[in-house]
Amino acid sequence: MKVTAQMVKELRERTGAPMLQCKSALEETSTIDDAIQWLRKKGLSAAAKKAGRVAAEGAVGSYIHAGGKIGVLVEVNCETDFVGRTDEFQELVKDIAMHIAAAEPRYVRSDEVTEDDLEKEREVYREQALQTGKPPEMVERIVEGKMKKFYSEACLLDQPYVKSSDQTVGEMITEKVARIGENIQVRRFARFRMGEGIEKRSEDFAAEVAAQVKAAG
Repeated sequence: MKVTAQMVKELRERTGAPMLQCKSALEETSTIDDAIQWLRKKGLSAAAKKAGRVAAEGAVGSYIHAGGKIGVLVEVNCETDFVGRTDEFQELVKDIAMHIAAAEPRYVRSDEVTEDDLEKEREVYREQALQTGKPPEMVERIVEGKMKKFYSEACLLDQPYVKSSDQTVGEMITEKVARIGENIQVRRFARFRMGEGIEKRSEDFAAEVAAQVKAAG
C-alpha cells in the first residue's frame, strides 16, 4: 500500500514507535493494525536481545486506591539512572503499581511459583474434573488448561494488562523495552489491603454493612 505521512503519524501516535520504524512497518504490511503487530514482533526480538543485560537502576513506585484502602509498592529496574528518572519510565512504574492494585497478582512471574503451590492447584483442579465424571484420560488435559488460566490470574507478567486487555503486562513491558532501549524488569512488589488477615468482630461487620446500605439509600 502507499504510505502517507498521515498514516505514519497515526501509527506513531498509537504505538509511540520512532517515525522510521513506523514507516518501515507500513511498507512491510497492508493495514495499520498489521503494522502494529509487525512493530510488536520487532519489539519482542529487540527485548530478547536486551533481557540478559544487568538492570540495577530504576525506581520504587507506589499507588494508593479506594480512599486509602489498597496500597501498592513496586520496584521496577532499568539499566541506567538516566532512564530511571525519565517521565516515561516513571509513568510505567505508576501504571504497573496501578495494575497490581486492580488485578491482585500473587507472583511477578511464573517461575516464582513453588512446586508445592503448583501441586496444590493441580490437586484442586484434578478433583473438580473427577467430580464432573470426566474420563481419566481427559482429566489431565483439563488440569493443564486450568493451570494456564492460573498463571494468567496469579502471575503479574502473564495477566491481561488492565489498560489494554489485548496484551499481557509482560508484552506491555516488552514494548517499553523496545521504545526505551534498555532492559526493564519488575523485581518485586507488595500489595496491602486494609484489614487483610484480620477477622473483624461480627458487630463491627454489621455496623459497616448498615452504613453502606444507609449511604446507598
